[in-house]
Amino acid sequence: KATEEFYKNPENRNKIADIKKRKGTEMASLSSASFELRAQIEATLAEYMHTLASDRLEDWPNHFTPNGTYRVTTRENYDQNLPLCLMICEGHGMMHDRIIALRTANIFEPHVYCHIPGAMRITEETATSIRSESTFVVMRTMSDGTTSTFACGRTFDHFVKQNGELKIAERLVVLDSRQIDTLLVIPL
Repeated sequence: KATEEFYKNPENRNKIADIKKRKGTEMASLSSASFELRAQIEATLAEYMHTLASDRLEDWPNHFTPNGTYRVTTRENYDQNLPLCLMICEGHGMMHDRIIALRTANIFEPHVYCHIPGAMRITEETATSIRSESTFVVMRTMSDGTTSTFACGRTFDHFVKQNGELKIAERLVVLDSRQIDTLLVIPL
């Protein structure tokens, strides 16, 4: 709301126009519709992160379309357009299997993640879908209380509009480091 008020002030709009002229860049439309869309994306991502943080992992697939994909790769592979992924789930079935394995078959030290979202920008919008790019940091706390940075990087999300909600059709997590802890158990 404060951001929207800032852009309504004619003096601030003039400052932005001056910056645009000096930098020679185009800024996205500052319409109320773009604020609403940004807020809807941020709310969708916040609910996604809270689902993971509160250990409601069985609900994780519900953030995706039935055929949605979730992939994790490294920046090195992404930059070289290499198809290798550290983790891939295609569709609700694979996502549910991942959670069942996590709950029943995988053996790992108990830990929790805290997702810290960073800058998000909308990269494409059509009548039925939106693409966005975000930065993130994930902190991991082990059962003994030790907290460390677990992962950081970018996410590339493709959202589709379904019944007034945004669902993830594709989520690509690009990790900055190629040194991956073997405990990539809980989704990012």
